[in-house]
Amino acid sequence: MPRIILLFLDGVGLGADDPQRNPLAAAAIPTLQGRLGGERPLADTPRIETADALFIPTDAGLGQPGLPQSATGQAAILTGRNIPAEVGGHWGPKPNAAVASLLRAGSIFHDLRGAGRATALLSGYPQPYFDSIASGRRNYSAIPLAATAAGVALADEADIRAGRALGADFTNAFWHSELGADVPVYEPREAGRRLAQAAAGYDFALFEHWITDYVGHRGTLSDGITVMERFDQVLAGVLDVWDLARDLVIVTSDHGNLEDLGHRHHTLNPVPTLLIGAGREAFTGLTDLTGLAPGIRRLLL
Repeated sequence: MPRIILLFLDGVGLGADDPQRNPLAAAAIPTLQGRLGGERPLADTPRIETADALFIPTDAGLGQPGLPQSATGQAAILTGRNIPAEVGGHWGPKPNAAVASLLRAGSIFHDLRGAGRATALLSGYPQPYFDSIASGRRNYSAIPLAATAAGVALADEADIRAGRALGADFTNAFWHSELGADVPVYEPREAGRRLAQAAAGYDFALFEHWITDYVGHRGTLSDGITVMERFDQVLAGVLDVWDLARDLVIVTSDHGNLEDLGHRHHTLNPVPTLLIGAGREAFTGLTDLTGLAPGIRRLLL
């Protein structure tokens, strides 16, 4: 049975080959391109199978009108259900009552913990986040809601200091510079190695990188290039450590955004799903976001 690490990139779609609008057309991303047989993850990039990887353009629209949104897209990933269809359309960024009810009722976190599989969310959260949740000033987004509903504890500053989790930017630089936290700061490739080492103690570990969506809404092309080049190096670090002969890396997203910085909205573009390592054949039938959870279940349950 493989171990699985899922690297979730919020708001990254497959856009045009336009380096003036699309960071994925302009950034230096040799790790990603190496797994795509030299191709970039763009709108016209087909399904690709290489020696140790499978790349699948993935439908995020799920047959529903309107622009895909974070809450319903992430819920579809986590449950394997067409959540937008069940709740009457796309919804986000945070879950509404209907989406929250479905996530509390069951997700891949519930399934795996119920089967005795060791499961973790490796994204760390600062104390003000926990305080705002406790006070009711903030609601959980879909991923931490699903995790906590299944009894998975959220990582905090102590976990980041101990190397059991990382900040959302992977390197912890934001925690150090903006939050004044006494946490280690890593170069991106070393951050990837640390993330893989933290994930090695679990059957399934997920890391949520929401900064890609934030840049898509508010950042510049230069910001987008920076965030994708940093991720590429993080992925290289994960692959330095992860045993691809036995274990699996999954990279995916919930909707498009970052790939078209000509506007500040989500897109209708498919999203990239990249599977690297052992067990990727369990996802060969994947066409949309509902195919991820079933593939994980096939491997781990």
